[in-house]
Amino acid sequence: MRPRLASAALLLPLALLLSACGGNSAAESSSDTDGKGSVTLNVGDQKGGSEAILRAAGELDDLDYTIKWSTFTSGPPLLEAVNAKAVDIGGVGNTPPVFAAGAGSKIKVVAAWHGRAKGDAVLVPDGSPLKETAALKGRSVAVAQGSSAHYQLVASLEKAGLSLKDVDVKYLQPADALAAFTSGKVDAWAVWDPYTSQILGSGQGRVLTTGEGVVNGLSFQVAAPDALADKKKSGAIEDYLERLRRAQDWVFEHPEEWAKVWAKDTGLPYEVALASVKRTNATRIAVAVDPPLIASEQKIADTFAGLKLIPGEVDFSAYTDTRYNGDLPPSTTTPRPSRES
Repeated sequence: MRPRLASAALLLPLALLLSACGGNSAAESSSDTDGKGSVTLNVGDQKGGSEAILRAAGELDDLDYTIKWSTFTSGPPLLEAVNAKAVDIGGVGNTPPVFAAGAGSKIKVVAAWHGRAKGDAVLVPDGSPLKETAALKGRSVAVAQGSSAHYQLVASLEKAGLSLKDVDVKYLQPADALAAFTSGKVDAWAVWDPYTSQILGSGQGRVLTTGEGVVNGLSFQVAAPDALADKKKSGAIEDYLERLRRAQDWVFEHPEEWAKVWAKDTGLPYEVALASVKRTNATRIAVAVDPPLIASEQKIADTFAGLKLIPGEVDFSAYTDTRYNGDLPPSTTTPRPSRES
């Protein structure tokens, strides 16, 4: 028999994990990774994010610059720090840059990864009568506003011939959404991994639909224009991105080892971390910031502009920089296969 969650508190550490999440929390901690030279690269991170991957993969050795890490609870405040020049570069999901662009922030998407979207899901309780997305009409759905799950919900509803107006949307952050979901106060929850893996592993819910085929599965590194204009910092960013790409390759080859590190760093149960790694985390492949990527993000921007959730129209191409593309494959390249058992 699978263990059930006792309370929403057991998932609270996950609120620190992923850039898909909305929110307005500032940096909660900082640390330094010392290297040679006089350049310091200010990097925005999230719990169990870039620093943890780089360290686990051995990619923080022999640096020619120092990294000052600042840890954020989610993507939106991280991008606020990039805009304020407090952070030179940081990692986020596919939706926070759209909202930052909508606010006119000074940011540039400089690197991208394409992964599978099986962990992006609309969940329903195990005993729910709902069997297909169209059945959500008139039902209540919890989702974090401005998150990747928000767009996944919109796109999934559209695919089923519905719109946001056809459901009772409850804008809740993950901890509150979990409480509402497990207490039966909402009929469904649009969320992302590792929350998806946590719910499935606990036996408290099942997948109604996933983001496969409806969302782009992209995640980004976003830099400050001033850092890109600085020759030394630009060079450090190039090296940093190369290390991140190698580290992601390491994750694919060592899913169990990475899951152990991730679980320890975030407080996730190892089984949940491993399920999330195999379903989503290890599938990411580094891709170019190219026209198809820009078009895909433009569609997200146009969708939220149409919903009046961002002010006015956004030209997403103005918020990208392709200097670090090198010989990377196109953004449409198929992600690595899922290693789910």
